[in-house]
Order: sequence, then C-alpha cells, then structure tokens
Amino acid sequence: MVVTIYTDGGADPNPGIGGWAAILRAGNREKVLSGSDPSTTNNRMELTAAIAALEALRRPSQVEFYTDSEYLRLGITEHISKWRAANWQRKGRPIRNVDLWQALWPLTEHHSIRWHWVRGHTGDPLNERVDRLARDARLAVTPAVALSADLARIYARGTCRGNPGPGAWGVVLEVGQKTRQLSGSVSSTTNNRMELTAVVEGLNMIAPGESTYVITTSDYVFMGATRWIHGWRQRDWKKKDGHMVSNQDLWRRLDQTIVDRTIQWISGKGEAKQFGQGLEEAAHLARKALELED
Repeated sequence: MVVTIYTDGGADPNPGIGGWAAILRAGNREKVLSGSDPSTTNNRMELTAAIAALEALRRPSQVEFYTDSEYLRLGITEHISKWRAANWQRKGRPIRNVDLWQALWPLTEHHSIRWHWVRGHTGDPLNERVDRLARDARLAVTPAVALSADLARIYARGTCRGNPGPGAWGVVLEVGQKTRQLSGSVSSTTNNRMELTAVVEGLNMIAPGESTYVITTSDYVFMGATRWIHGWRQRDWKKKDGHMVSNQDLWRRLDQTIVDRTIQWISGKGEAKQFGQGLEEAAHLARKALELED
C-alpha cells in the first residue's frame, strides 16, 4: 500500500520558536503528528517533521512524500550522498543541521520514496492543513506578547488579486481610546508591495519622535524590517547575490520613516486571540478598498 506523507515546519521569527507537523495517509487511515521547539529554525523544523513522519512507519513502505521545503527535497535527493562522502562536510566545514541529516538518511533507506515539492499556500488542501498544524504547534508554546497600553498600535494588512494584479491596503491606528483608519488601492501591484505600503502609510500617521507597535501578518515585512533592512542599507539596497532588492522604493521610504520613530515590530501571524480584531479590521479596510478599485 502506498503511504502519502505531507510535512511542514517553521519558526517565527527565524530563528525563534518553531513548530512542525506531518500527515500520513494509507488507504482510509490517517495519522497526524506535530511538535514544537522553543529555539530553532525553519529548516530544522522541516527536517524534524520529515524524521518524525518516517519514524512513524512500522514497515518498509512505498512513500509519496510532499514538502514545500526545497531545502529538504534537494538536500535528500541531490546533496546528501556528497555530504556523506565528504564526512558530512562542505568546503571543509560541517554542514548545517548535520545531526538531523544524519538521523534522516538511514530512515530513507528503509523505504521507496518519491519526493515531491509543492508550492506553499497555493491551495493544496493537505499542504494548507499541515501548515496550520505546524503553526498551531508553534503557537501552543509561544508566550503572549505583553503590550504597553501607553504606546500606539499600528495594524497593517495588504491584499492583492492576482499577484500581480489589483491590490489594496488598510491600516488601523490605535492611540489610547482613539482609533484612526486609512486605506488605499493600486490597479496593478503585488501582495508584498501592499503589505509594505500599509506599514509605511501607517507610520506616517504618527508624528516623528513617537513610539509605536507595528503589527503585521506578513513574514516578508516582519523579516525585512527586523533583519534584512540593515544589510540592504549597507550594500546600497542590494542583496547578497548583488541583485537589487525588490520593492526598494518602499523599503527606502520605510527606512527614512523609522529613523525618527521608535518601533517595536510584532508578527501577528496566527495571533487571532491577541491581535485578531485590529488585524481583521485592517484586512476589512483593504478588501473594501479593493472592491472600490474594481
């Protein structure tokens, strides 16, 4: 009997608190696995999910294995034999996550596995489901963020139909008991541009010198603002490979805006209990603006 396996894993931020999950199906039977790690990376969670899934097989099996991690798929199908031959080293240095690769390799030897890459967040039902399970596992060990009542809160959301296509953004600004809202639309854009525009426009709603929380569900915005932007600035808005940063016009605007404002960036991804109302209102503003664009 063929066993179908879907796995996913991630950390937020990366590195940070992580979660992983796996779904195994054989005929009409299904097994669901998940777990978490308080200090890890995206790639370690992807590998951990694969290890747990294969460990759950009680006998040699024919496996159709689906993952949205190119790191996992290419590592196991193209690179691992070279790593083993080189004593688990690459260019004289131990490969990253060597402990997990060494645990995964013998498990793959017990089964006949076809490895498939599936693009994440494109509607594959099992990929979407395992993504939610991994996120739930991470959130189960994620402490609530303690926000000061004295600071402003910017909830920023963007949306796009087509990517590229018509898009819109929405912002909710809360200062004490007062709330302000702002939204806008563009006839042809991308989702990342709309998420980033929402943050830039939201920050322009507060005066220079003020402090604020910025709450976004966009990994692109959160990671860019907290980790990548410093290197981009030093390299004159080029990535490490020498190519220009995408959406650099908006990143430059953001960089100019944050100079005279004190910002605490918060990933609101999956935090429905704590930030759901503000983020949903911002998303509603974006959807309404997109309807007007149509």
